[in-house]
Amino acid sequence: MTTINLKKHLIQRISEIKNPTFLEVIKTVLDTKSTVLKLTPEQGKEIQKSQEQVSQGLFISQSELDEEFEKWESEKQIGLTWPKSNF
Repeated sequence: MTTINLKKHLIQRISEIKNPTFLEVIKTVLDTKSTVLKLTPEQGKEIQKSQEQVSQGLFISQSELDEEFEKWESEKQIGLTWPKSNF
């Protein structure tokens, strides 16, 4: 389906919707997708720096991070365990 055909199809389907709540949901989705994100110059520099780090391989995958977190969490719990008292 071409873009023009898809647009025509969507317009037709939307024109058939009677439920105002459903139409509001569609409007919200469309508004969200068309929102332009405005960044400060500092934010732009941070994003550029992050992209450079990724291209250099200076990142950790989510699964590796999860493993490190679990390891850290278990070590933290062991460190918080108090020895049993002889009293």
